[in-house]
Amino acid sequence: MGVLIDTCIWIDVERGKLSPADVASYTGREPIFISPITIAELTYGIEQVKGNRRLYELRLAALSRLRKKPSLSIDTTTGEIFGRLASYLTNHKRSHHFRVQDLWLASQAIQQDMNLLTYNEKDFSDIPGLDLTLIKPKN
Repeated sequence: MGVLIDTCIWIDVERGKLSPADVASYTGREPIFISPITIAELTYGIEQVKGNRRLYELRLAALSRLRKKPSLSIDTTTGEIFGRLASYLTNHKRSHHFRVQDLWLASQAIQQDMNLLTYNEKDFSDIPGLDLTLIKPKN
């Protein structure tokens, strides 16, 4: 068991919009995991601000802290789950093309029988078999 946390949550924790205690109120004592997909998304964000040294360093430090979290791997089973989910969405007239990263996260959570913690209900609510917990954004 455990909780896989969506990238948007990690970003808001690093920005101070969400406290670790806020996250813990949803995760309880469950172990928390990070995905290589999240690492990829955060690395992309770092690369996009290379011209802004201060922001680049802040994001790099945040990534360094997050890399200390236990990480899930992507393997052939993850790929099979991803393929089934993408096919399901296509067969139900819902595009999966613009949400590839979200499908990978969902595939990992399903494979590991984990809960996925996110703000983004619309990105995950139509994925069968996914145990989803939604954080209400602070105003």
